[in-house]
Amino acid sequence: MQAFGGEIVPKLDGVIFAIEGDAKARRMARSIAKSLGGIPIAIHTRDKPVYHAAAVIAAGSTYATTDTGLRLLMRIGFTRARAMQTLVPLMRQIFDNIERIGPRAAWTGPLSRADYAIVAKHARALRRFPREIQRAYAALSLLAGRVLARNPDAALKIIERALAAR
Repeated sequence: MQAFGGEIVPKLDGVIFAIEGDAKARRMARSIAKSLGGIPIAIHTRDKPVYHAAAVIAAGSTYATTDTGLRLLMRIGFTRARAMQTLVPLMRQIFDNIERIGPRAAWTGPLSRADYAIVAKHARALRRFPREIQRAYAALSLLAGRVLARNPDAALKIIERALAAR
């Protein structure tokens, strides 16, 4: 699982290679992956779309969420360079924390503290921005409540109320 794009040539050493197909194809793919320094992991062919969707959700969506964060900061007066200087170190720290202790233990922010008044304040502030940004904030808040909260059912009800607050 590796991003390929632009002019960046990725390092493949230690990268996971999902391999699938019949026995002969898996043997060949395993050999290719190892020759590139990768780690082959066999998956069922039927699971390949889920494997790819996991990458898109966890990593690919980061492009859009990052650029949205940059644009929000720029709308309130930051230069693009200052916005990058603000968000990229934060993102690096988050990824370091996730790698070290896992997503739930690393989780920070108003939802992790059950500070739903702040979530409501964010939702109100975002109403002056395009609907996709509002919907993304709502969807990501609900997703966090579903997968990270200790009591997801209760958290989701409160998050929904906070997002709808006037």
